[in-house]
Amino acid sequence: MGNAAGAGFGRGTVDFLSKFTGSDQFDKVFKEGMGLVEETANYLDGPGRADSKALDRAGAIAYATESMRLTTRLMQLASWLLLQRAIASGELGSEEARKEKNRISLSDIGRGNDIPGADQLPEGLRDLVERSIRLLERIKTLDIMIARQQQQAPVTSDNPVASQLDQLARAFGTR
Repeated sequence: MGNAAGAGFGRGTVDFLSKFTGSDQFDKVFKEGMGLVEETANYLDGPGRADSKALDRAGAIAYATESMRLTTRLMQLASWLLLQRAIASGELGSEEARKEKNRISLSDIGRGNDIPGADQLPEGLRDLVERSIRLLERIKTLDIMIARQQQQAPVTSDNPVASQLDQLARAFGTR
């Protein structure tokens, strides 16, 4: 496995990620995200199952659609959180980190279009959806902050030739 400094994100970025993932803020977001995944699974397997049986056809379709959106959203958020932790700890090399980052989409997992029967959704599901949307917005903000940091950080490499080429490119303003 690669080390954090060789993760291809630049020393400044890795330091930022290390500090960020070691912070109380990240710990709070991480626990909230993982807790929401667990709470959602418990709801959908328990009270949500009973709640959905009381719905008419349109409500049942809305329930199925919204629960799929919710679980997809939460899986993407959990993947993002776990990826940030793995990058900062050096568990992933630069190529692995890039591949994993490309598999996570935070832009396509928002609220979605209105669906017939949504007015019948049980309060428990509505609450989980709203909390997941708020978490998504916070994580999108964090993702933007990390991406900006990565763009600003100088790229470092264990390869001295690549490092020199990078320094030349920056000096001549081509990077």
